[in-house]
Amino acid sequence: MVMDRATKFTMAGVVFVLLGVVGCGDDSSSAPPAEGGQRLKIATTVAPITSIVANIVGDRADVEGIVPEGTNSHTFEPRPSVAELLSTADVVYINGLQLEEPTKDLANENLKEGADIVELGTETIPESEYIYDFSFPKEDGKPNPHLWTDPTLARRYAELVKDDVSERDPANADYYAANYDEFSRVVDGLDEAMRESFATIPNRELLTYHDAYAYFATTYDWDVIGAIQVSDFEDPTPAEVADLIDQVKAEGVPAIFGSEVFPSPVLEQIGREAGVTYVDELRDDDLPDEPGDENHSWLGLMRFDFITMTEALGGDATALERVPVVNVAPDNATYPQ
Repeated sequence: MVMDRATKFTMAGVVFVLLGVVGCGDDSSSAPPAEGGQRLKIATTVAPITSIVANIVGDRADVEGIVPEGTNSHTFEPRPSVAELLSTADVVYINGLQLEEPTKDLANENLKEGADIVELGTETIPESEYIYDFSFPKEDGKPNPHLWTDPTLARRYAELVKDDVSERDPANADYYAANYDEFSRVVDGLDEAMRESFATIPNRELLTYHDAYAYFATTYDWDVIGAIQVSDFEDPTPAEVADLIDQVKAEGVPAIFGSEVFPSPVLEQIGREAGVTYVDELRDDDLPDEPGDENHSWLGLMRFDFITMTEALGGDATALERVPVVNVAPDNATYPQ
């Protein structure tokens, strides 16, 4: 099935469009196996990475996530049973930048001969571009790892996956390349809509439940004024809360953002005492809806978050609402819940 890109991104009033395969090579139902007659077996960590990988490999490889959605990926300890999955995987795609160290350690202990761990985030930007901030101070040695909330960097994740699976499975390299090209065009459409919608926001300042938007903020000219979850993932002190209340009042932001997955009484208190709206709907690695639903994807997640931010801060999200939610290839990945 092939759909013209101009049609796809300019149909007025379209909010959700679910496509099977959008302009990605042939429609053959028989997926050629990797060299040696075996399909690639791929393990992934957080759900946004699983979704990006699934968009590249489609029905030509098996993809299984490790980190359950709604779990704190920074502190997640994989069950011993995950070792079996890791011992049979041809490649394990993780974010890196020290986000999933227990999973990485378990993988290193169990990988079969010839299998690899690919750290997508670590390979996306050089150390000179690492961001350290109030939640990820440089003295602790762990940079902010949340690159995938910046679509321009998520595109690089997809490119790295495309290059890697093409080397492991050259028989399907053209298919993977076509999927990447279409995914890149989807990112272009999202990026254009983001910039159009963000231009309507009077004050692009962000106070969130978790410091997951630092790279996004740099690319799209936002100011992250705070995150209530500090580096040890405990609540801020009363003095820090008081400072944030004063800052929110001084900045004049109309809304602050919490998580649907991790409720924050502290952010609710800040919103109440600062006299601003508390929006508890953002999510950084928990995809909307359920696996198999049209909105359960990296793109669905980004679209949801950016519409939520835009509208809560007084902007016009019409351009973002017109972006269809598309998977450029069949998403047959397993997403643990």
